Amino acid sequence: MAEENTNIGSTIEDEDEASDDPNLQVQLNAFRAQWMSELKTSSGASGTTDRLLRAKGLKRTQEIAREEKATELFLRAVQEEQNGAVYEAIKFYRMAMQIVPDIEFKINYSRPPDTDRGGGNYMKDNDGDGEIEDLLAYFEQELTLESSFPKICIPELDMTQMHISALPREILMYIFRWVVSSDLDMRALEQLSLVCRGFYICARDPEIWHLACVRVWGRNCTKVVPFKSWREMFLQRPRVRFDGVYISKTSYIRQGEESLDGYYRAWHHVEYYRYLRFFPNGHVIMLTTPEDPLTVVPRLRTWNTRMDSALLGHFRLSQETDNQTKVFAVVCKKKEEKAAEFQRNRFCRRNPPPEAEHSFHVGLHLSSGGRQSFSKLVWIHHSCHITYKQTGETVVTAFELDRMYSPFLFARVKSYTAFSDQPL
Repeated sequence: MAEENTNIGSTIEDEDEASDDPNLQVQLNAFRAQWMSELKTSSGASGTTDRLLRAKGLKRTQEIAREEKATELFLRAVQEEQNGAVYEAIKFYRMAMQIVPDIEFKINYSRPPDTDRGGGNYMKDNDGDGEIEDLLAYFEQELTLESSFPKICIPELDMTQMHISALPREILMYIFRWVVSSDLDMRALEQLSLVCRGFYICARDPEIWHLACVRVWGRNCTKVVPFKSWREMFLQRPRVRFDGVYISKTSYIRQGEESLDGYYRAWHHVEYYRYLRFFPNGHVIMLTTPEDPLTVVPRLRTWNTRMDSALLGHFRLSQETDNQTKVFAVVCKKKEEKAAEFQRNRFCRRNPPPEAEHSFHVGLHLSSGGRQSFSKLVWIHHSCHITYKQTGETVVTAFELDRMYSPFLFARVKSYTAFSDQPL
């Protein structure tokens, strides 16, 4: 016991000596202060991080809840709009957009909603790429599922007058034939199909497209093969176009006569146009004139043109073995009424020249130029046939095709199909 007390006493004496050293005491206090500051900093940073994480989680949860509520209201609005309740639909649309302004772009329409949502069965399963392969069959199925007696279309607003959807389908198809008209304005039919699902179905009616193909290629057009449909045949098979005019511009420099003093010779710039206008009934108008297209094209709208220099005739399409489509046309001047009998006096010639008929035979190769289909006609033949009535003899003069025969390029004219004279 005496030894232990001696050791304890010595230790206490050492501590007292250390506490008496001022430098050591200062170092110890500095270490304690630094240690306490580090403890406070670490505890404060961890608390701030936890508070930020909790705030972000709460904010994300609130955003998800708002999007779910806005989605439910938006789908409810869509369902009301389908049922014809426009005002109710507008109310739900506003409520949804007040919660989430861009909710329309955040809804996944390719995934069916839950059964307890307000959207009902509005969204349906589609293909992976979001496209419908057979749009015609899809629209027909939609109209059949909506009601047992499907209508072509449904009025958007309440009407007191008769709506077009109340017409029988036969009458509606007759109206569509007037839209196409005898000018084969299939472009207007395609635009009409954009109105609604019912008009889309009517515009794809095979009978209309079959009649159009018969008007172009004749009554021998009875088989749709190798095409899938009559519409595909009309759009892809080479043919001349009737909703415009084919124009060929030719220009060259011609040397003039020498001046009297021999030091000057004029040069003339010659420019003229050739026009070809085809009609679905097989008629064609050919015109060569220096007049600008702005003045000539409106005068070629109908077959009964008043231009005396126009050549009238008929044309036909020919598909050769080399899979090239050619156009052959025969045109001549308009037949004029016989003039009154010549007064037989000394100033009249007693031997008039023999009567003869002039006709021009034209051969063209049909091809596509640029973005438009069947918009280019290239010369392959041009000749003049003179037939004398007295003898019946025919003299043929073939013209040499040189650079003066520039190809025809098609230009669509809206006024040619602005009015319908006859249905298809």
